[in-house]
This record gives sequence, structure tokens and C-alpha cells, in this order.
Amino acid sequence: MKTEYLRLEGMGCAACASNIEQAIKSVPGVMDCNVNFGMEQATVKYHPQRTSLENIQQAVADAGYTAQPLQELGTGEDDREKTSRQKEQQILQRKVIVGAIISIILIVGSLPAMTGLHIPFIPMFLHNAWVQLVLTTPVLLWCGQSFFKGAWKSVKRRIADMNTLIALGTGAAYLHSLVATVWPQLFVETEEPALQPDVYYESTAIIITLILLGRFLENRARGQTSEAIRKLMGLQAKTARVIRAGEEVDVPIAEVTVGEIIVVRPGEKIPVDGEVIEGSSTVDEAMVTGESLPVSKHSGDEVIGATINKTGSFKFRASRVGKDTVLAQIVKLVQQAQGSKAPIQRLADRITGWFVPTVIAIAIATFIIWFSLIGNLTLALMTAVGVLIIACPCALGLATPTSVMVGTGKGAENGILIKGADSLELVHKIETIVFDKTGTLTEGKPTVTNYVTVLGTAHSNEIKLLRLAAAVERYSEHPLAEAIVNYAKAQGVDFPLPEAEKFQAIAGSGVQSIVSGRLVQIGTQRWLQELTIDTVNFDVPLQNYQAQWEADGKTVVWIAVDGEVQGLIGIADTLKVSSANAIKALQKLGLQVVMLTGDNRKTAEAIAHDLGIDRVFAEVRPDRKATVIQSLQAENSHKISNSKSLFSRKILARKQNRKSVVAMVGDGINDAPALAQADVGIAIGTGTDVAIAASDITLISGDLQAIVTAIQLSRATMQNIRQNLFFAFIYNVAGIPIAAGILFPFFGWLLNPIIAGAAMAFSSVSVVTNALRLRNFQPKSI
Repeated sequence: MKTEYLRLEGMGCAACASNIEQAIKSVPGVMDCNVNFGMEQATVKYHPQRTSLENIQQAVADAGYTAQPLQELGTGEDDREKTSRQKEQQILQRKVIVGAIISIILIVGSLPAMTGLHIPFIPMFLHNAWVQLVLTTPVLLWCGQSFFKGAWKSVKRRIADMNTLIALGTGAAYLHSLVATVWPQLFVETEEPALQPDVYYESTAIIITLILLGRFLENRARGQTSEAIRKLMGLQAKTARVIRAGEEVDVPIAEVTVGEIIVVRPGEKIPVDGEVIEGSSTVDEAMVTGESLPVSKHSGDEVIGATINKTGSFKFRASRVGKDTVLAQIVKLVQQAQGSKAPIQRLADRITGWFVPTVIAIAIATFIIWFSLIGNLTLALMTAVGVLIIACPCALGLATPTSVMVGTGKGAENGILIKGADSLELVHKIETIVFDKTGTLTEGKPTVTNYVTVLGTAHSNEIKLLRLAAAVERYSEHPLAEAIVNYAKAQGVDFPLPEAEKFQAIAGSGVQSIVSGRLVQIGTQRWLQELTIDTVNFDVPLQNYQAQWEADGKTVVWIAVDGEVQGLIGIADTLKVSSANAIKALQKLGLQVVMLTGDNRKTAEAIAHDLGIDRVFAEVRPDRKATVIQSLQAENSHKISNSKSLFSRKILARKQNRKSVVAMVGDGINDAPALAQADVGIAIGTGTDVAIAASDITLISGDLQAIVTAIQLSRATMQNIRQNLFFAFIYNVAGIPIAAGILFPFFGWLLNPIIAGAAMAFSSVSVVTNALRLRNFQPKSI
């Protein structure tokens, strides 16, 4: 399977998005396709052995649109999109100005007819229908050209879209007026003034102008929804100072290659990712990680492109350039998330697909009914045109994607990378959130605080045993192993260490190897007991040491040599500053907080007590973590037996069948299965690539407070989407019947097509404007 992201051109409304989606899905080999009208993008999953990108592009072209692959950061894609949008805005602006000027002239000319009064300052020739015909025709044919072209394309493809509705509505009003001008005798006059035969040139011109104005404002507002992407792209440095042939040379960032040495001075942006090799400084990483305080950088530390060097100068070796940099990956993830669809959008998509044909059918039925009942062509035409003009699938099509675009952008600004709209929607439904301990709730930088051997703490065997342990642990990537090796160095253990043979790591248990002919095993007490090694009978009270250390929240590591326990090591890992506050905030939001760890139960419970976590799963091996997540998903707090009402019991029964929504927060390779099993996987950005790949949300900075922010953002986004969908549905549900004349028999009210056009034009603008309110989102302290 291959996933391709396409930039689409030529879409005029949400129905166009539905048409493109159907065209792409009809290509053999395409497995799935999502078209985002708000982003003007398509996400296509297909089998490269069965079809090609060219075939997909051809299908889009056959449907009357164009599709180009979405380019990576730094390729000028954003500049091209900006230029294209500006050009389109300029054309729309000119058409709106011309249409507005002519519409005002037509309104002034129509005032005597509309008011029944003689207005002296209005030239008589403006009252003439032939003059109005001459003025209206350029508006119809030039300003409204895109609508009629789009409608003609739709006719050729045997489909209907927004252009079809506008073309039918304005075309019908124009033709009605043309016939009334050339053959007025065809119309039957009545006693009712509202139904007198008349021309509607001003309606045609004003409707087209208002719809163009709405499209102009909508495009401008939609351009603002991508502000987060532009901000991220704007962070990138333009040039880099590279050492070549012994000299410092400024080169464009696109020419920097991996392995080159780059010099950074105070106040400059770091151009690409790399590792410091000389000098030291502090770096402001807020724009990428969300971390407000500058971070100290020394030799061996990693630096991130687009961050700002604050105090000192240093040299670093480029490790990732171009599309591989952290910034480029962030931009790519945000682009993908903004182009995805939320599940809540499915209903709107289904309605949009049937919307235009249904509206045309309603308009035809409206015309036939009124003409049959009253026999007045003017009334029948006014109501039919009103139905065509007021109907707006665009508001439905924009309701969800615009909110998703702004929401995921705000997430990126706060150091939260959301991989898809489905994840953004699901976050607000989380009921249980599970935390890994090491590296997630703790700093992940454990240090040895205690060490005792079976022969006592001051025995000469202490250093020898520590040397054997360090020789084995240096082959392990576990944070505890690093702590033991560092402790050995600090205690004066002789280096280099002896070679360790047949090294083996047992996930969630420990490590073992043969060192100098002796079998060294280091791990949990449970593991050693499984190996039938005695962990109870000693002259030195190891059990007392273990109990005391675990009560203090420390991890206890047992050391056995040749099948006999020789000592204990106590290791402490400092809790993150943000952990306790984040846990309290999540509990105040109504979430059940759980800790899941492979640590000893006493140690885990001690840490959980300090954090205020009531529920702990301890001594869980990595391969069992996903099973724990499954069991939590199967749980449900709703009780049926206490409910007396049959209706309530049925409702609760349905809830009982629904699994709980569980989120998992982790940072290590051993967390990846659990992250994938959870409904929402949240990875710490400072963790492993495997964990990040398996997650739905990545916290770049590792600050757990960002989880609270993510939940608040999800809730704000979903509330915004519901508001948009409500207004879009209500607008169409109420507007179409009123335009059809449902109030005329009772109150004599008819909806003027001009008002219908204004309402349609600004319905989409209101939806996008409401979505833009999310840009003001600020995390709330709880």
C-alpha cells in the first residue's frame, strides 16, 4: 500500500469534493480516498502494483479538475499555493467590484418600480428594461463566468454541484427577465402587486455579486486556517554557515548535506538538525517543543533546526537535512492531519453527495406546484429561483474540515502533533488514561542511590561485583543499565571493562551474560526466583534493604553470579515536575488515571501514591501491556441492575456494550504494542521513534501538561464542529422551505431571490469565521 497526498484545483463547492472522491475511488487499485474541501487536498491509498499516480491524476482530470502531488517543506509549495490564492483573490476582487457597481446602478434604476414612486433624481433611461438588460449581461457572462463553466462541466459529467444551482437560479431569473422584456404579452397580469410580471435583472446581478463576495471572503478566511503551517514553514532558516575547504561559507539551506560542519553564532537560527561537536550555548526551542525556558547545549547534545541560539557560539555536525529534519516532519504531520477527515464528517458527506440533485428536484416541484395552484409564472419562478439560490452544500462541506485545520494547527503551536482528524475527535471521549512510568511520569534519567552486597557495604568484593555488573549492563539500552554503568565509573571501577559473552536481554525481567567465565544475571527478584535462585536466605538482611528502598519509590535490581545472589542496587528516577499537576488536572476533567509499569509493586505503589494515582498495574511485562489495555477497554462503569426504568435499562445496556475509550501514554519501544492497542496512543516526543510511530498524538516537549491541553483542544474543536454543523443544517432545513414559499399562504411572505443569494453567500463565510475562533484557543489552568 502507498499513500499519496494531492493538491487539488478547480473545486467550487463541497459537492465537487464528493465528485472527486468518487472519481478516484473508481480507479482500480485505489483502496481508500478522502477529499478535504477546506484544505483542497486528497489523501489516496492505493496498490502501486495495480495502479499509478498518473492514473489517479487522469481520473481527477476526467472529472474536470486537476491534481498535483503535495510537495515537501522547502520546495516552494507554500509560495506557489500562496501566489495561486492571491491571484484567485485578485480576480474575484475585480469581479466583485464590477458586479457591485453595476448592481448599484440597477438597484437605483429599479427603485421606482419597486416603490411605485417617481424619484426625480433617477435618470429615466435607467428604468428601461433594455438598458438593464445591457448592464446585466456583462455581470452574467463575465462575473458569473466561473459558475456557468462549472455547471457545463457538471452537465458533461452527468453530475450536479454548487455551480449548477447558481447557474440555474441566475440563468432562470435572467431568461425570465429577457422574455418579459422582449415578449411581455406572454405574462398574465393579476390584481396582486407582488405577483405583477416584472424583470429581475437587478436580482441576477446582485445574486452573482453577493455569491462572488461570499466566495472572496470565504477564500480569504480559509487562507487563514492554514496559518499554522505557514508559521511553521517560516521558522526555517534560509541559509547556513558551513565550513568548506577550511573556510566559513554561507550557502542556501537546501545545499547543506549530512555530515557537514555548521557554525552558529548568538541570535542566529539553527539551520538543520545535528550534534554539537564544539562550544556550548543555550537554545530557545519553544517554537518547536513548546518549552519556554532555553535549553543548555554542550558537546554531544542534539540541536533542532529552526530553533534559536541564544548566548554562545558553537559548531555542530548536520545529521538530518531537508525533509528529514524535525521541523519538516512536524510540518508533514500537520499537513496530513489537516487533510484527514473526522468521523463526524461522514453524515455531512453523505448529505452533500445527494444535496444538489435533491435541491434541483425541490425547485422543480416548487415551480410546478405554485404554477398549478395559482397559474402565475412570476410566483412560480421566484420561489424556484429562491430554492436554487439559497441552498448551500458548501456550509456542510466546510463545517468539519475548517475546524480540524485550525485545531490541528493550534496543537502544533502548543507542541502537540495530532496525526489525524479521527484522533482529534476521539481525544475528547477519553475515559481512562494509562501512563507508563519510566520516562513518562519520571525524567527517564535514573541514578543509583544505594548499593549493598551479601558480604556488607564495605567489603572489597563490592567493587569486583560492580565491575561484573557494569560489564554486562553496558550492552543494554535500558535507562537502568546506563545508571549502573555511570555509577560504576563514579565508584572508581577500572576501565576498560572485561568482555561479556552471550549477552541476552529478557524483556521486563533483566539481562544476563558470561563475564570472565562467570554467569552474571541482573534483574528483578521475580525473575531470579523463576530461575530457582534463592533470594531469601542471607546473612545480610537484603529483604529489609529491598523493603525500605521500594517504600521510598526506588527500583531494586538484584545481582546474581553463578546462580547465587551477590548484591542489590537501589535506583531512583526523579518524577517530572509536571507529572503531579497533570495527573490532578486529568482527574478534575473526569478521567480515570492508571499507572502501568514493569516495576516492583511496592515501588510502583509508592510513586503512584506521590502522584495521587489510585490504580496501578505493576510487574507487567512489555508483551502483557497491550493485554492490560484491552481489559481496560472492556470495562464499563455503567450499572444496569440499579435502574428501574425499562427505557433507562435499554439505554444503559447499549452503553454497556460500548467499550471504554482508553488512552495510553508512553515513550519506549516496550510501550509500542500498548500504544497501538489503545484507542488513543500518546507518545512522548523525547522517546523512541517506534513509540512515536505507533501513537496517534506526539508531545514534542515531553511535558505531560500538554495532555491536558490536547484534551481541552479536542473538546473545543468538537464543540466548534457541532456549532458549524448545527448552523449549516438549520440554515438549509429552514431556508429551503421558506424560499419555496411555505409562508406565502399564511402571511403573504415571499423570499426575495436577492435575500436568498445574500444568505447563501454568507452561510459559508459564517461557518469558516466560526472555525477561525479556534485560533484564540488558550489552555486553561485546572
